[in-house]
Amino acid sequence: MDISTLYQNCRLCPRACGVDRLAGSDGFCGESSQLKLAFAGLHRGEEPPLSGKGGSGTIFVSGCNLGCIFCQNWQISGGGQTVKRHERRQDQRLGRIVSTDEFTAICLKLQKSGAENINMVTGSHAVPAIVQGLIAAKAAGLNIPVLWNSSGYESLETLELLNGHIDTYMPDLKTLDSSLAAKFFNVPDYPQAASQAILWMMRHRPQQPCHVIIRHLILPGHLESTRAVLRWFADNARGSALLSLMSQYTPIKETNGLGYSSLVHSPGRFLSKREYETVMGWLEELGIEDGFCQELLTGSDWLPDFNRCNPFSSDLSVAVWHFMDVV
Repeated sequence: MDISTLYQNCRLCPRACGVDRLAGSDGFCGESSQLKLAFAGLHRGEEPPLSGKGGSGTIFVSGCNLGCIFCQNWQISGGGQTVKRHERRQDQRLGRIVSTDEFTAICLKLQKSGAENINMVTGSHAVPAIVQGLIAAKAAGLNIPVLWNSSGYESLETLELLNGHIDTYMPDLKTLDSSLAAKFFNVPDYPQAASQAILWMMRHRPQQPCHVIIRHLILPGHLESTRAVLRWFADNARGSALLSLMSQYTPIKETNGLGYSSLVHSPGRFLSKREYETVMGWLEELGIEDGFCQELLTGSDWLPDFNRCNPFSSDLSVAVWHFMDVV
């Protein structure tokens, strides 16, 4: 089967837009059937076992099947650019279409530069092209682990395409509250889709808990959403996955140059020390011990700017490839 035909009548993610992306019609993700990338580099800011000594070999995919209104990667995802519901400004999403050969070259360059793994960031809408690229890269000598770093909003049928190509899964579990999912992430069915996807990942992981890392970002003013996620983890994932609890929520004041501000709809402040300590207490109460807790982070200096050749600070990242590089 030519898996690229799955872009026809596209149902790669739970939105099931049904558009013909092979013909160039963009779905909600804003992308055709061609793989568009924005940046690749050695990232030292991932969880310790992923960053290791050499850094995680992150590859940032342009486009996204969510619509998070405070997305830190809004320049490449389209997040924060939903002027009207389900309407995207596609001309402002950064990135460049790459061939399978160029994707292979990027992977091998990351490996040669000392990357601990290949970290595919937000590629759920581009699975057929990524799978074809990974097959080609491995045939050309790629031998480091491959990490699937996603929002968690996945269809089980598409996850089956990844089976055998991914060594570690790192999904988000953003919320289990459908009203919050609709308001902040533009997808009310997120809780059901993400929880089912994560259960699939745990069933198909190699027999080590560290091969599934579930990330959760604490939202200021919405601690009950976090408590529900922690309870779900304790009941469904303890012993089969690690938890990565993140405190880095950062209010994005303006994203698209059109005066649209995510602060109109999302928490306009950082997480407070009291909120952070409350969540830390819940970890102890629920007996969640395996995983990672980000220290309280209340600054915005770390936010990426994908217009720069290295979107991150030099302390966090070493650039290996950028979409503005001359081919």
